[in-house]
Amino acid sequence: MIWPFKRSETRSTNQAPGGDSYWQDFAALRTGNKNPEGLAAVWACVSLISETLASLPFAVYQGNDKVRSHPLHKVLNRMANDGTTAFEFRESMTAAVLLSGNAFARIERDHTGQVKALHQIRDVSVLRLPSGKLAYEYSDNGRVVRLLQGECLHLRGRLGNDGVLGMSPIQIARSTFDLALEEQQHGVSTFRNAGRLSGVLESAATLKPEQRDSLKQSWQAQYSGTGNAGRTAVLEAGLTFRPISMSLQDAEWLASRQFSVEEVARIFRCPPTLIGDLRNGTYSNSSEMFRAFVVTTLRTWMTRWEQAIEAVCLSEAARNTFYVEHSAEGLLRGDSTTRAAFYASGIQAGWLKPSEARELENLPPIDGLDDFTANDGKAPTTPTPPYPSKEAE
Repeated sequence: MIWPFKRSETRSTNQAPGGDSYWQDFAALRTGNKNPEGLAAVWACVSLISETLASLPFAVYQGNDKVRSHPLHKVLNRMANDGTTAFEFRESMTAAVLLSGNAFARIERDHTGQVKALHQIRDVSVLRLPSGKLAYEYSDNGRVVRLLQGECLHLRGRLGNDGVLGMSPIQIARSTFDLALEEQQHGVSTFRNAGRLSGVLESAATLKPEQRDSLKQSWQAQYSGTGNAGRTAVLEAGLTFRPISMSLQDAEWLASRQFSVEEVARIFRCPPTLIGDLRNGTYSNSSEMFRAFVVTTLRTWMTRWEQAIEAVCLSEAARNTFYVEHSAEGLLRGDSTTRAAFYASGIQAGWLKPSEARELENLPPIDGLDDFTANDGKAPTTPTPPYPSKEAE
């Protein structure tokens, strides 16, 4: 079958530079030499959203029917390209948007113009051409490659002031991540020094520079580090040790670390219980927070993906016939009891057919299954062949 496709523009051969240029400093996502992804809460939030979204079925529809034979269906659900599965591609693209606000993929088409593969690209500069359309430039083995607007999938978060690039939550809430990173580094430094806070060695006598250096090196060698924790210090020549810092308890370091987890979860709109913070979690509120996560957080990202795919992977003519949509019912796969209740209520209410429930479970179809309501509520059964009775023997 030839799927409807029509190119709206052709590639420029002279590669003339465009007008305005938009680019993002991805190195600025780091704080000094620290990477915000090193925070457990950041990693957990990004993994929760990207992995959950990538695991959902992402089907191509014509009306109410799935069109599994459409070329785009395989790209979105099986293999994004020869070296990347659809799950890996969608997970990586979503994670990139969550951290940097933008993700880009080169669209590879076949001879009929249909999408045959999607390749994620990085370090992309976005140009606005004199025609008003966008172009995307990236480096491929030292060669600058320019893609036209219809040749690049641009997935982005909330638009910034330029109306082109999405905003990065890492950059917008930099102070929050800075504080969390500093708290983490403070804990690392403290325990690296055997949990002992800094202090001063006092002496009534005046020490020469070489004596001070020797004393410092000797003290660090004997009493610094976790391997030396609990050792008894021996002070000579009237030396005394006086701590000058607050304890971790006085500084409420642990409370600050816990609050940072809540702040990070708030930025990514993830319920704390879903990223391992169970201090206020119960069975009932955890279930409700998961439902809220699907409705308020995951639904937003599903919509971003669906509209971005339709905008560049389907032609204008195809969009009048086809559309793409996630199936959130896949989230119920891990709970057989809830899944069975969901199917039963749908079948009894009449908005779900038994054959559709079997399809959601990847089970083979049964002829006549949807007619069981007309058969006194009994599902069709396979006739049992007659067997000889014992009397006949």
